[in-house]
Amino acid sequence: MTDLDHLVVVQEHDLSLDRLRRQRATLPARSDLANAESAIAAITPGLSDLAAQRDVVARDAHRLDDEVASVREKSVAADKSLYSGKVTAIKELQALQTEIDQLVARQGVLEDRELELMQALETLEAEVAALDAQVQVHTAAAALARLEISSGEADLDAQIAVVVEARNSEAYGLPSALLATYELVRGRANGVGVARLVGNTCQGCRLSIPANEIDRIKRGIPGESCCDNCGAILVP
Repeated sequence: MTDLDHLVVVQEHDLSLDRLRRQRATLPARSDLANAESAIAAITPGLSDLAAQRDVVARDAHRLDDEVASVREKSVAADKSLYSGKVTAIKELQALQTEIDQLVARQGVLEDRELELMQALETLEAEVAALDAQVQVHTAAAALARLEISSGEADLDAQIAVVVEARNSEAYGLPSALLATYELVRGRANGVGVARLVGNTCQGCRLSIPANEIDRIKRGIPGESCCDNCGAILVP
């Protein structure tokens, strides 16, 4: 085999590497992971806001519950004093009764407000739980996608390593100038740095080459003739 024949094989390996690396970069699980992470990012702000609202309402409800308990204790204490027999003065008894009435009224107002808060809290907790469940679903999907990506990368990395070794073995001993030209052309021509000339057609771009150019190529120095269309080094 000539150096150009070996270079054609090198390119076959390079094209295989290009394909494998594209596969690695575009594993379907990457899209699944991106979708899951995007969904979590979209839900998180709303979930945080609802959780903050829930916490505020829960604190207010707890504060009201403590206040109701305090008012109830005062009402019970006043009621005991009223019926203890220790207070006999009419004005004091009337004052106790007025205090009890006010405390009962205050307790009713507080309990109504507490009920409103508890209903609001129940609604907020349900909304938070619903969003949190969505986050958990997407989190599980993201975890599965990461596992699939890891597995896919490991499999493709193993294949890439085999092809790289074969490519390096084939490239070993080729003239450095030829390899440099090949790499330069390949970088400009979508991965095709060398192509066979079959008849009057460049197999790199599949375009025809004029007959006089073909004659010049065949008479020229191997490795120094390139396709005028795609730039690939031509192998007659």
